[in-house]
Amino acid sequence: MLSMKAKHLGLWCFILTLSACSNVPVEPEVSYSKTARERLYNLEQWSFDGRLALTGKNDSWSANISWGHKPDDEKIKLSGPLGQGATVIQLTGDLVTIDRGDGRAQSSTQPEEFINQQLGMFVPVHSLRYWVVGLPEPTGAFVETATGFKQAGWHVEYKQMQPVDHQSMPRKITVTNEQVKLKLIIDQWVLNVAKAI
Repeated sequence: MLSMKAKHLGLWCFILTLSACSNVPVEPEVSYSKTARERLYNLEQWSFDGRLALTGKNDSWSANISWGHKPDDEKIKLSGPLGQGATVIQLTGDLVTIDRGDGRAQSSTQPEEFINQQLGMFVPVHSLRYWVVGLPEPTGAFVETATGFKQAGWHVEYKQMQPVDHQSMPRKITVTNEQVKLKLIIDQWVLNVAKAI
C-alpha cells in the first residue's frame, strides 16, 4: 500500500515538473556584438516599425515610429495610437522637411537643430541612423561596453537583439546622456528594402 502511494506521489511530482517546464518559454538568447555587425555598414536599405519613448528633464512623450532608410535619405514617421497626429520627418542630404499633415510642411538646411527645436529636446538624428542598426557612427570615436558603446557623450545599450534574415538586429535599445533618455522597441525589421512610410 505504501509503495502504491509512493508511486502516485512520484507520478504527480513528475507531472507537475513537466507542466512547470512547459510554462517557461525558451527563446534563443542573441547578444550584442559589434564585431559581428561590421558588414551592416554596407546595408543600403532597411526599415522598421516600433515604439519610441523620449524623456528629458522637463518633458516626455511616446509615439509609434516607422523609419525607412535609403542611401542619403531617411524618412521617419511618428504617430500616436491608431496613427493619430502623424508627423513625417524626411532627411535628404543636409535638407530636413517636417510635415505634420496640416499642409504646412517646414524645411531647414540645419537638420539636427531644426528637429531638436521641433521635439523640444536634443536627439542626435544623424548618429541614430547608425545606432538603430547596432553600429557606432563611422566618423566618430567610440568606446565599446558590455552591451553596446559610448559615443559623442551618449551611452547606447542594446538590451535585446532579434534574429532577422540571418542577421542579429536590435529589438530593445536605450540611448542616454545626462539630459535625455530615449527608449526604442523595434517590433519588425525589413532588410534590403525601404518600404514606403
